[in-house]
Amino acid sequence: MGHRRRSRELALQALFCMDVNQDVSQKMLQRFCDNFNPPEKSRPFFLKLVDGVIQAMPQIDRLIERFSRNWKLDRMSGVDRNVMRIAVYEILFCEDIPPKVSINEAIDIGKKFGAEDSGAFINGIVDSIRIACEKNENHREPANTGP
Repeated sequence: MGHRRRSRELALQALFCMDVNQDVSQKMLQRFCDNFNPPEKSRPFFLKLVDGVIQAMPQIDRLIERFSRNWKLDRMSGVDRNVMRIAVYEILFCEDIPPKVSINEAIDIGKKFGAEDSGAFINGIVDSIRIACEKNENHREPANTGP
């Protein structure tokens, strides 16, 4: 497994833990790291993802809700919600990662950790966000094109 894939999987696990405990503090992140000890090579990207998602979570969550049809964020599975948060963070803020790579990684991780239909669910929402971002290339966030 590549270092970035491992970083993404650990970020999912950390964000899921924080989500379940309703605690997105640095103390909770440190507790996760103390218990699961992210490998040295995976740690920088892992921390970038977790810290970035936490900082941009209101913006990311608005986008996910806007592009999900008939789904409120709190009704989505915790795995799906956090996999999408990571992918959307990458699309918006990691210009060195092609959006399609972020989406493919999210689909694969969703299939591994989520339900049977997680891959398709994640793909539908995150790809819609990618398309909207590409239509509005001057800004990483999509223009208000939907509900």
